Amino acid sequence: MKFFANDIKDKYVMSSDGKYLGQVDNLVVDTKSGKVLHVLVLPSEEIDVRRFRLDSQQRIVLPFDKVKSIKDVVIFSHLD
Repeated sequence: MKFFANDIKDKYVMSSDGKYLGQVDNLVVDTKSGKVLHVLVLPSEEIDVRRFRLDSQQRIVLPFDKVKSIKDVVIFSHLD
């Protein structure tokens, strides 16, 4: 999957079961390989962030390998 970081920034993030999680804020990239490791998400006020790993800025840290689709929204699968 190829994309530019600007293409994904601010996109809405949904779980595969239709829950709105928030908006993409940034990416974590391995500088040696160029591989995207994580997506940092500004959480929606409606979700319980205790279910997720958070970074020091209280963004949800989601593994990039769980991305199912990047189109109008970013869909993550198997987040349980």
